[in-house]
Amino acid sequence: MVRNNINIRWLFFAGVLLLVSCSSKVYLFSSFHEPANEGLRMLFSKDGYHWKNLDTILLQPKIGLTRIMRDPSIIQGPDGTYHLVWTTEWKGGNGFGHASSKDLLHWSNQQYVPVMQNEKTVANVWAPELFYDEEQKQFIIIWASCIPGRFEKGIEDENNNHRLYYTTTKDFVSFSDTKLYLDPGFSVIDAELIKRNTNDYVLVMKDNTRPERNIKVAFAKTPFGPFENISKPLTDQFTEGPTVAKVKDGWLIYFDAYQAKKYSAIKTKDFLSFEKADNMISIPEGHKHGTVFMSDKKILKGLLTANIYKK
Repeated sequence: MVRNNINIRWLFFAGVLLLVSCSSKVYLFSSFHEPANEGLRMLFSKDGYHWKNLDTILLQPKIGLTRIMRDPSIIQGPDGTYHLVWTTEWKGGNGFGHASSKDLLHWSNQQYVPVMQNEKTVANVWAPELFYDEEQKQFIIIWASCIPGRFEKGIEDENNNHRLYYTTTKDFVSFSDTKLYLDPGFSVIDAELIKRNTNDYVLVMKDNTRPERNIKVAFAKTPFGPFENISKPLTDQFTEGPTVAKVKDGWLIYFDAYQAKKYSAIKTKDFLSFEKADNMISIPEGHKHGTVFMSDKKILKGLLTANIYKK
């Protein structure tokens, strides 16, 4: 029985490798599982719709007060290096984690980046998200933090009244001073920046206020805003962690429908009209807030091979 299971596993991955070899690029989706203490996981897909799970921990969290890894965001820089940032504490802390890799298997030493160290009362640093600014040749990192008493809170608790902040870096050694990225007049978290064209940017985010707690978008001519025309809710309540996959006929916005305990998606061609896409996608159970990015088929082959040997 053990021999048969091994043979079946090898046949499965051989089939995946053959399928992947027909395309030069694949979709990867960074992931974690609750309670977030195990580390970086990954999903893969050939079409951006149907995902399979790599049952391997690629990086275990070693930094932060509680040594967790939530909300992993990955982007590939112009030199081919993959950069990863993540949430290191659910509560407390004044920074996020960073590590880099050439193959998503072998990682640099983990780095704690204390971007809110000058804000002594900061409650958290949540969901750092990476974006590469091609024009300025720099990385932009956007996250949500709550500084109690700083902004009008509406009906939100002072420790749940978030705004978006950012820093920039060219090398992940030196970072620009932290600045306010977006104050839309309400508590906002979980933002991902998308460049559609020159002078055409879309910010996908969660309105974290009651009774909203849903996904919205806004538009700008630069990656730093100002962001305007904030949309009406695109999703139901109790949804968060949006990430965007560019597919052949538009974009898929994936998000965590956390009260329903499932991952969902909506589809759009213009970020103005949207359709539900749950019946178009398949996501492995247990997947949580990450980001979709493109990678070379050689990277996936390496991940698949490592996955086999670790089983």
